[in-house]
Amino acid sequence: MKVQEVIDRILLDCCGGKKLEETCDVLASGHMEMEVKGIVTTFMATADVIKEAIALGANLIITHEPTYFTGKDHTDWLTEDAVYAEKKKLIDEHQITIWRFHDHMHMADTDRIYDGLIKELEWDAFKADTNSPWIYELESTTVKELAQYLKNKLGMKTIRVVGNPEMSCSRVGILVGGGSLGLGREQMPMELMNEKNLDVMLCGEITEWTLCAYVNDAAMLGLKKAMIVIGHERSEEWGMKHMAEWLAPLVEGVPVSFVDAKEPFHYV
Repeated sequence: MKVQEVIDRILLDCCGGKKLEETCDVLASGHMEMEVKGIVTTFMATADVIKEAIALGANLIITHEPTYFTGKDHTDWLTEDAVYAEKKKLIDEHQITIWRFHDHMHMADTDRIYDGLIKELEWDAFKADTNSPWIYELESTTVKELAQYLKNKLGMKTIRVVGNPEMSCSRVGILVGGGSLGLGREQMPMELMNEKNLDVMLCGEITEWTLCAYVNDAAMLGLKKAMIVIGHERSEEWGMKHMAEWLAPLVEGVPVSFVDAKEPFHYV
């Protein structure tokens, strides 16, 4: 099976074959006619992920985020860069093809990044709004207990909380990845908290003077608002983990593995 056929099967399964004219879902390396020996799914094709794919005998990496450090994977600014040179050498020497699966994954029949996170958290039964993947009604808990649950489920050593950790909560909104920046409207997360009467917003990326400031002021004023920040990678990795499960039957006979890109931080 060739790379192009794998991609076509994925897009047919997710989007009925629909393809965006303008998209970042392109090859970062390799070519469409390569015969696929094995596939790795991951949040990001880091150097360590590439090395693990090589060890697994995989020559196609499907990554959700860029390989070469900018949203469009442009490399014209990297021609004299040692990091780029070493990473490209590793990829080229082992004849690895890397395809980014981002836009189409979010626009699928259901957003499959959210699907993966919700499956990992075991929150399917708590969905409060059938028209949105964002709103969940949990059994009453505290922000601190919720944060601890998230740490355990998502394999995190530390987690950031804005607001009162002892506050009781049940209505939780989720904005994965860069969605918590507002998707082009920086006020969107605050509007969502207000309109849906949310106690807690579970976030990927943050800007400290937008939603973070809104929630912080709310807590200081005695209003029932809090925010838990898990980061871009921890909020989206699970969509790629569970992709390995639904992809395997589409490419029967080709080994499919998930490789965790892991958080990019060390905590000291």
